[in-house]
Amino acid sequence: MADLKSWVSGARLRTLPLAVAPVALGAATAEATQNFDALLTFGALLVALFLQIAVNYANDYSDGVRGTDEFRVGPKRLTGSGEARADDVKRVAFVFFGLAALVGLALVIATSQYWLLAFGAFAILAAWYYTGGKHPYGYAGLGEVVVFVFFGLFATVGTNFIQTLSLDPLAIVLGSAAGFYASAVLLINNIRDIATDTQAGKKTLAVRLGDRRSRVLFLFLIFIPLAINILLILVYPATLLGLANVLLLVPISGIALSGRTPKELITGLKLTSYAGLGYGLLVGAGLVLVNF
Repeated sequence: MADLKSWVSGARLRTLPLAVAPVALGAATAEATQNFDALLTFGALLVALFLQIAVNYANDYSDGVRGTDEFRVGPKRLTGSGEARADDVKRVAFVFFGLAALVGLALVIATSQYWLLAFGAFAILAAWYYTGGKHPYGYAGLGEVVVFVFFGLFATVGTNFIQTLSLDPLAIVLGSAAGFYASAVLLINNIRDIATDTQAGKKTLAVRLGDRRSRVLFLFLIFIPLAINILLILVYPATLLGLANVLLLVPISGIALSGRTPKELITGLKLTSYAGLGYGLLVGAGLVLVNF
């Protein structure tokens, strides 16, 4: 039976910064227009975290029952390793989906924007069918695209919208930046697994592109947000803070160019996740300073 440490590991905490970054950016863009609401931001953060944890457990379950994890070389999974029963992992995933739905419902009621329920349901379905169902889109090379949409655009624009009740172009731009980081994390994870995913018949984007082209795409994904940041400085000078993220981008680039072992690529994944968080917090802080 899996112990508490194994369940915590199964939540894949290293991916949680990807849930925090877009919410931070969405809240900062709301503050830039003096519409920030701490309680609504906290609710949005809970939804993002619960969804991220839920999709991690759902992925563990689905890959485990499909036998995909029999070939993996990274950290062991609860289902694939046999540490936990598949049904138990599935139940835990749905507990977190339920928590995300409950908090999301509270936000909908608080803002009276009931049409957002459809987006919430869509997000949960997208999280489950990443590796679940008969035709998971994660096995067809679409994972990075969907991650860009939900853990970039939706999370950032959604956090901003529930506070401003309007579509802010700045939130859309920064949501794209957060999405590029989220996609980069998934891509470097899949670069590590190219050989084993090929064995398992999992045609991720990295499998389809191959190792070299996947690494080039990864570099584009992590540097496009930097370009956005440089342009943003022209309008919001205090977002110069975001350029400190280069301190992480340099070692990440080195790993992307020369890293070969699973351990090196896992380090790259962690650093990319932290870089996404750093971007959200630093650029967000620069936007908040607009009103000071």
